[in-house]
Amino acid sequence: MDLPGPIHAFLLVFLGSGLILGGLGVVLLPNPIYSAFSLGLVLVCISLFYILVNSYFVAAAQLLIYVGAINILIIFAVMFMNGSEYYKDFHLWTIGDGVTSIVCTSLFISLISTILDMSWDAIIWTTRSNQILEQDLLNNSQQIGVHLSTDFFLPFELVSIILLVALIGAIAVARQY
Repeated sequence: MDLPGPIHAFLLVFLGSGLILGGLGVVLLPNPIYSAFSLGLVLVCISLFYILVNSYFVAAAQLLIYVGAINILIIFAVMFMNGSEYYKDFHLWTIGDGVTSIVCTSLFISLISTILDMSWDAIIWTTRSNQILEQDLLNNSQQIGVHLSTDFFLPFELVSIILLVALIGAIAVARQY
């Protein structure tokens, strides 16, 4: 998407703040349904990031697969859980949580330092190359189809099996209630 600089920068900040708030919602909200909806916000923001860098196919795939399938499946599984059983053993703080907090904080600090040290010229180059590639969208779609049915057949089938297992797990949880 060819936007003027200030509008592009505003959209990046807006989507980045949506990502951060959604991620914090996933981790910090005690209600699992609200956490699942926050995960949906994160996935939609990621898809909008792909639109900003002119990767429309990846954005559509993100929306269809992760938001339209995985996140809805998670929401259904969480809705079928018994809420009273979930909150019965809820403790505010344990030693394992402290170790997890230390690991997550160190990972967060290392990610921030990596982002600050990164050269952003590679991303600008990727955006320009995506604009060149998307000029011939039909040919690219045909190449993606050929690669999915030949070179990437095994990973494609493994992803479909993972989705099938997740669906069977959701049905098994639903049948218990």
